[in-house]
Amino acid sequence: MSDHISHTGAMLASPRCGAKTRTGGACRAPAVSGRKRCRMHGGAKGSGAPRANRNARKHGLFTRDAISERREIRALLGEARRMLEGMK
Repeated sequence: MSDHISHTGAMLASPRCGAKTRTGGACRAPAVSGRKRCRMHGGAKGSGAPRANRNARKHGLFTRDAISERREIRALLGEARRMLEGMK
């Protein structure tokens, strides 16, 4: 007979990961020792993006300049629409 049940108490009592799953529920995996996340959600050593990650800037679509340019274009389009509505 296995003594599996008697050896799972420490794992069941350990703190749980604080991350949310895709379904919106909490992750039920145990957190890595000394951290708030499990090994799959960033608690493991070496997980996550490196500092100054060049891979995160592939297209520049979400740079500060690109976002401000899109806001200006959106504002100009709104003004043009209002002006056209006033001409009717």
